[in-house]
Amino acid sequence: MKTYKIIFSLLLAFSFYMGGAQELELTAKDSIVSSSWVLGIGYNIVDDSATPFGDDFMNIKDTWNALPYPSSISIGRYFKNGLGIRAVGSYNKYKVGKRVDGEINTAERDYYAIDGMVSYDLNKIVGETAWFDPFLQVGAGYSDIGSVGRATANAGFGFNTWFSDKWGLNFNTMGKWGIKEGSTKQLQHSAGVVFRFGVEKELSKKGQEKLALIEENQRISDSIAAAKKAEEEAKLMAERLAQEKEKARLAAEEQARRDAENRRRTELENKIKDLGNVYFRLNSSYLSKPYKELLDNLAVLMKENPGLTIQVGGHTDSRGAEKYNQSLSERRVQQTLEYLIGEKGIDASRLTGEGYGETQLVNECDNTTYCPESKHRLNRRSAFEVVEF
Repeated sequence: MKTYKIIFSLLLAFSFYMGGAQELELTAKDSIVSSSWVLGIGYNIVDDSATPFGDDFMNIKDTWNALPYPSSISIGRYFKNGLGIRAVGSYNKYKVGKRVDGEINTAERDYYAIDGMVSYDLNKIVGETAWFDPFLQVGAGYSDIGSVGRATANAGFGFNTWFSDKWGLNFNTMGKWGIKEGSTKQLQHSAGVVFRFGVEKELSKKGQEKLALIEENQRISDSIAAAKKAEEEAKLMAERLAQEKEKARLAAEEQARRDAENRRRTELENKIKDLGNVYFRLNSSYLSKPYKELLDNLAVLMKENPGLTIQVGGHTDSRGAEKYNQSLSERRVQQTLEYLIGEKGIDASRLTGEGYGETQLVNECDNTTYCPESKHRLNRRSAFEVVEF
């Protein structure tokens, strides 16, 4: 059986992988009836010649009694474990001239019998076929022959052959031994149509093996799908990690660039701050020699840093009319720009300027506060601010 199972599994696997477009699947043929009720009706033959197992076993003419119409009915219940119970009622006639109880029958007699049998399905031993059910049976019964009754112990065999889940044929033979001392033996054969109802089905052994193979194939398919999914997830995770790593790298580079830019800006701003402001005399926009030298140094710094762009802010002190001071601050810006562009060769695109008049004083010396000249002087200036670098 083990070798058969291995061969069957290999054949199923071959059909699954090599059978073309059809997938392996369970069908009705993979199921068998496991339990049911069975109702039967048919013919019965009685051999009551006293020695039915002797030389006259097949002496049909002299020993077999039968009717030309159905003369037996049975009802049975069959279980998953192969056991079954069946009750059989039958009718017959002993004709004149037949051998009955070892003597020639001289008068027609009616035969009635009721038998109870326990059977066992031999398919449980030899293997399920779904259409052929051979069985052994034992039991007991009571027969009445012409008002003479006797109890019997019964044993026999038979088979059912099925055309569908419901309809089939039954053939069986029973030996019936009289229990009372001196009682004779008899044989009873029957053949008829059987109808199955209350059917419960389960997979046959082949069906179970087929299901196991389907489940194994599904398990393999699920494992492959799970592996592919895990591979895809791992790939996506690796891509995300790579993207995050690249993003972090770019962010770090950008931060480093900004930090370097800020350091460079601070460095340039400190250098420009160290140069100081250009200061002017009262009501003047003239550049004196010391401040031209300051602008010379600023020009050198700008040439060393070609990307540096500077805004020049012109300012005045608070004395005088606001409109006059605004114009004066603009002239101071203009004088500063002209020197850097015309005298020192700085590109005009790298310089911007704006006059603020007296609006951005560096101390408290406004129109309402008295201040000495030394404080007013601090407000008459051109100041420098880094715009780009």
